[in-house]
Amino acid sequence: MMNVVYKKEYNVNTGTAGAILKVLAYFSIFKYPLTRSEIAAYLPPGTYAGMFDDALEQLVSESVIFNIGGFYLLQDDPSLVKRRREGNQRAEQLLPKAMRIGKFLSLFPYVRGIGISGSLSKKYADEKADIDFFIITKAGRLWIARTIMHVFKKLTFLAGRQHLYCMNYYIDESALKLGDQNIYTAIETATLLPVNGRAMYDFFTANEWVGDWFADYPFVITGKEAKTKRPMIKKTIEWLLNNWMGEHLDDCLMKVTTRRWQKKRQEGKRNEEGKQMDLITDKHFARSNPGLFRERLLGTYAEKLYELGKKYPGYFNFSSGV
Repeated sequence: MMNVVYKKEYNVNTGTAGAILKVLAYFSIFKYPLTRSEIAAYLPPGTYAGMFDDALEQLVSESVIFNIGGFYLLQDDPSLVKRRREGNQRAEQLLPKAMRIGKFLSLFPYVRGIGISGSLSKKYADEKADIDFFIITKAGRLWIARTIMHVFKKLTFLAGRQHLYCMNYYIDESALKLGDQNIYTAIETATLLPVNGRAMYDFFTANEWVGDWFADYPFVITGKEAKTKRPMIKKTIEWLLNNWMGEHLDDCLMKVTTRRWQKKRQEGKRNEEGKQMDLITDKHFARSNPGLFRERLLGTYAEKLYELGKKYPGYFNFSSGV
């Protein structure tokens, strides 16, 4: 697999067109056409916005990209537009339920922020859609919060509703700035739908580096602040564990969970989709990464850029490297 390093420097016309192609290349991995405004939202700083519509029209006129019913994509494939529209309709129906579930999850001990992530945060849901949640906890209590929430999730299996409670990514308030900074984490951060919690606003502001990828990111931060109400039972549980016993319990739960997931990796355990199960753990974060999803995605994206660069060299300025 070839790694491709590309520069974020564009000239007036071909550079803007190249930036558009890079955006469409990323979303083509998910077979997801974009509208004009969506493409514009993912343009990097330094792109000449005044040339955007001209560059878009030029790419369409040269059949480099295609405009099908107001959606832009790399392939001349109307079925992808139909798929997107149907997915958008399902997401519109599912989002109110996701918001209600997210608000319920915010009631759990030590939860300080909840956001909807994954495809639903991009307003898309397929026929077997999960609801993915991004969760921020109190510093030093991530593993207590996660364990309580996952004990609850075990109960959802009895009702066949486990797909509605996919709690895939946890961080605590001391680790809000993401260390893994790339196009995947930038887009996931920019598209997170906050449900509840002041900590979500703090998360967006802590990751201002996303603005290096997308010029519109400051607008994402605006208006994201929200307060979290803590019911009495939540306050009581937290009060009982806000001491050395809570510290010790959190450390023990992290070690137990880490050992259990290491064993799953060694045994090659797979999820319902047939992907090898994996959980990356740390004192201050826990995130699932089935089938090395993130690494494979970034590799596929690099390959797509490389192929586009060979096919349309006038629109790209690449330097290859390892």
